[in-house]
Amino acid sequence: MDTLVLVPTYNERDNLANLVSRIVALPGYRVMVLDDASPDGTGEIAAGLSRRYQGRVDVVHRPRKEGLGRAYVDGMRRPLAQAPDLICQMDADGSHDVGELPRLVEAAADSDLVIGSRYLPGGALVNWPWHRAALSRWANAYVRTILRIGIRDCTAGMRCWNPAVLSRVSLETLTSTGYAFQVETLSRALALGCRVREVPITFTERRHGSSKMTAAVMLESLAMPWRLRWPAGRSGGAKEFSAVPESTTRQHS
Repeated sequence: MDTLVLVPTYNERDNLANLVSRIVALPGYRVMVLDDASPDGTGEIAAGLSRRYQGRVDVVHRPRKEGLGRAYVDGMRRPLAQAPDLICQMDADGSHDVGELPRLVEAAADSDLVIGSRYLPGGALVNWPWHRAALSRWANAYVRTILRIGIRDCTAGMRCWNPAVLSRVSLETLTSTGYAFQVETLSRALALGCRVREVPITFTERRHGSSKMTAAVMLESLAMPWRLRWPAGRSGGAKEFSAVPESTTRQHS
């Protein structure tokens, strides 16, 4: 099994080496670091890790900071030609436990997209202040209500994809730049009738560095569900995404 883990980075020099070493310790796992020209030297650290773990770690040095969504689009398009068995995504800040990856990969045996869910029974938030936890739960309820979907953790960032699904979601027409990327790609997967499964994970507040959440990112996240609800009103370019009707979607948890 060849599993590629995409890790977007911006100023994560204190977290990256430990994360990468833990991932490559898992047999059959590779890493692609997507660095947005981090001014703290994260890109240089990633390059060193690539030399140390030759064949197991690749680095994409992006020219500027464009946001999580743009980094993931870049990172997801590149490995499709390599045909890995699975493509995972996770944060670089230590909030996602590498030890959870095999559980997502196992669940992908009969699913097209597996989401590491904080809000299923057995999932947990650790060391998050109450106001951030409340905001996250409200955001997920907001997305579920507007898009009329049953996924518990729509904004989760730890995921495992069947590459065949990613080749169908029209990555080039995705419009999100920030965390709204998670909602936009989930919506497209469901529109395609994909089998989406959630498995519980523990999410832990970062120990080093600072959050990348900004007012612009929050506004995009608020607007995205409405843009997805009425796609005719979005500005996704001349080539629009199309899929099977909503009534054919399947999801389970």
